[in-house]
Amino acid sequence: MEYSLTEIEYVKAIVLSGYKTDVQVQITIKLKEAIDVENLQVKLVSNLKGFNQIDKRWIDKYVEMWSIPSDITNLLKKYTGELSPTIKSPKDPRRTFVNEFSKKNQTLLLDWLKKNKTLIINDIIKGRGRFSAEWMLVAQKTEENARWILKPVNVVLNHFGNGEVQITKQGNIKIGNITMQRKGGDGGRKTAQMLQFKINPAELFDI
Repeated sequence: MEYSLTEIEYVKAIVLSGYKTDVQVQITIKLKEAIDVENLQVKLVSNLKGFNQIDKRWIDKYVEMWSIPSDITNLLKKYTGELSPTIKSPKDPRRTFVNEFSKKNQTLLLDWLKKNKTLIINDIIKGRGRFSAEWMLVAQKTEENARWILKPVNVVLNHFGNGEVQITKQGNIKIGNITMQRKGGDGGRKTAQMLQFKINPAELFDI
């Protein structure tokens, strides 16, 4: 963070919940009547490729955030299973994979995601408001090693947002280095129909 350690009088860490910032660090500088504040998002990784959920919400919440039009909302709800499949013999009777949509609808969805890519990436990684994340701290502990790395959020945004918006072989969506998918799991409960975004935080060790 480029502070001079000899100038720091006091450091206090406050744990937050419900925001992109997990820990807010308050730094008191000697001989100054001001406190600097740094917002950190913390990701814990227990293996070399530890995929980590960075955002998860109901489609209607994303509609509010991003003003998603009704035709795109309909496709996303079919994708997560809030709306049942309308195609013949879907791969999964509970939902429709993106590669099962018509070519027209695939293009419609991809075009909307490409147009709104920057907004989406900023919201799911950095967040908004006074508790938006300014840094990402990744702590990785495996059987052989333990290490950590701290990156400015703009570096994180550039890395994970770098790349095309495309449909994967599994029928999900990749937005740069971010995977968008139906949450699934949850023992078949309705919350399995939420939309989630995942990254591999360990990639930050290599940039």
